[in-house]
Amino acid sequence: MDGQTYDIAIIGGGINGCGIARDAAGRGLSVYLCEKNDLASGTSSASTKLIHGGLRYLEHYEFRLVREALIEREVLWKLAPHIVWPLRFVLPHHSGLRPAWLLRLGLFMYDHLGGRKLLPATQGIDLKSHPAGKPLKPGYGKAFEYSDCWVEDSRLVVLNAMDARAHGARIETNTELLSADRADGLWTLAVRSAASPAPRQIKARMLVNAAGPWVAEVLGQRVRANSQERVRLVQGSHIVVKRIFEHDRCYIFQNADNRIIFAIPYERDFTLIGTTDLDYTGEPGAVHATAGEITYLCNAVSEYFAKPVREADVVWTYSGVRPLYDDGASKAQEATRDYVLTLDAGEGRAPLLSVFGGKITTYRRLAESALDKLAAFVPAQAQAKRGWTGSAALPGGDFARDGFAALVGKLRGAFPFLTPAHATRLARAYGTCAEKILAGAASLADLGEMFGADVTKAEVDYLMREEWAARAADVLWRRSKLGLRFSPAETLALDDYMGTQGVPEKRAAGARA
Repeated sequence: MDGQTYDIAIIGGGINGCGIARDAAGRGLSVYLCEKNDLASGTSSASTKLIHGGLRYLEHYEFRLVREALIEREVLWKLAPHIVWPLRFVLPHHSGLRPAWLLRLGLFMYDHLGGRKLLPATQGIDLKSHPAGKPLKPGYGKAFEYSDCWVEDSRLVVLNAMDARAHGARIETNTELLSADRADGLWTLAVRSAASPAPRQIKARMLVNAAGPWVAEVLGQRVRANSQERVRLVQGSHIVVKRIFEHDRCYIFQNADNRIIFAIPYERDFTLIGTTDLDYTGEPGAVHATAGEITYLCNAVSEYFAKPVREADVVWTYSGVRPLYDDGASKAQEATRDYVLTLDAGEGRAPLLSVFGGKITTYRRLAESALDKLAAFVPAQAQAKRGWTGSAALPGGDFARDGFAALVGKLRGAFPFLTPAHATRLARAYGTCAEKILAGAASLADLGEMFGADVTKAEVDYLMREEWAARAADVLWRRSKLGLRFSPAETLALDDYMGTQGVPEKRAAGARA
């Protein structure tokens, strides 16, 4: 037992858990969070990487969700302009599917429902003369172009965890919840870290179950609560291929099954294609893109692109499990993406809040709603600070939304040995925090060993010290996507340097109070 009784203990280091931790810690509450693996190791690193309202959700009449998400686009862009930035999406009109007037109406609502102020409005385009028409089959002549935003999803999780820690939260990765017992108005958690097999006790006044796809398992097996709410696990898979178009627009394609598929410029040299919607019944940690999903995605985009995308073109796949609230929808694609928060309290019992569903776009509003739900158990002075996360920059994001080029220029001016590509990558990943990695270096050699793809010892040390990275996969697939550029030998050398070889090591950064 660490001797402290926390105001809130949170189970799960995904976007919802870390978002709640940040909001609560910033209001002055004492916070403990444990994650059994790495931060964002589940659903939160397996999204389509979009901050968007969800155009297709309008067809399911989810106007509240869409409005909230549309408002959040410009909020999150302001808080983290290094990892969030605008994109333009091209929606070709398919004569056999939704009529053009319906698309125009939906996009009119999309432009006006969320109080858009900075993002450009929708416009019609002629694909026969527009650059976006060049990669498409000649039969597509009309399209609509609208705005949404991109986000580095797993980095968004890490930045929320870092800011929670900066406000006093205790964040422990590679630490599993064994059980949670409620007595005398308190929760007593038994947790075990990978670095030390002996269980420890954590005491807290409130417990938040933000375990994502494992939310039902935590309720039934770790907390042993009698919940009437059900979770619907839905698998979403993506494929990555070599870049198949040169311009910087994204595509949103309609399909005959009423689903939509995105094709998005990705990591400079690639195109990201997704996603699928399939009910999932397996262990969430074992999810992977199936052969059928890969074929489906290839066929769906090949309906539009002049050059077909084949299974042999796929260089990487990833898959995640969405923990949706089970609203009884007949099809996985129709299940609500809105979040549902349930509170188990009363009769002097310590409260238990469980999180179902949610979108990465609305995580910040979900966190506010979670603390609203716990209002009766939270001091008034903490409730008075509601909304603070909507204006406080995330780590590295303390520069102007339109100042990214200036930030890159500043890095190159202070550290002239950086190539334009290296400086841009560091600025994109770390924003103003990039200077912490480069501090004191007069040459590239001063940054230490180069592991591959311009990843240096100084950067890895920073990620281990400040961002809870414990193994090569944490660095290459969650703190970045540089695994696309690393060879197996380089990955092994990085793992060897980090001293883990598959066994996570507890880092001091994860234990800061």
